[in-house]
Amino acid sequence: AKIVSVDGDSLRAGNGEDYRIFGIDAPELHQSCEEANGKDWLCGRAAKVKLTKLITGGNVACQLRDTDRFGRNVAVCSAEGVPDLGEAMVRAGYAIDLGRKYGFPYADAEAEARAAKRGIWRGSFQEPAQWRLANPRSN
Repeated sequence: AKIVSVDGDSLRAGNGEDYRIFGIDAPELHQSCEEANGKDWLCGRAAKVKLTKLITGGNVACQLRDTDRFGRNVAVCSAEGVPDLGEAMVRAGYAIDLGRKYGFPYADAEAEARAAKRGIWRGSFQEPAQWRLANPRSN
């Protein structure tokens, strides 16, 4: 079954099964972030594009870890040439480490992205969870 990205931290399989990528939170699809100069950019779209690129090689495989409150599968997923999609998204600066809840699985990747000012770290952004609270209809 073909797997596609729904946004920067979710995948949908051909059978309609949804997977939320374990340990990360990416900007929501309609979320924008700020460049260092204060200009807005569509970070949510960019995160989806990045995840789409990471899975283009195919062979996407997901190992279940948990189920979220919406009943979605929370999984560690890999793709051709990408052993851990969550780690890759955080390292590229298009997602943040979900932290305490999962034991900071990608803290090193996040520190590297932040230091290199990659993706969302090149300017300022609202944490996706905060953005969802402020924009309940856009999810």
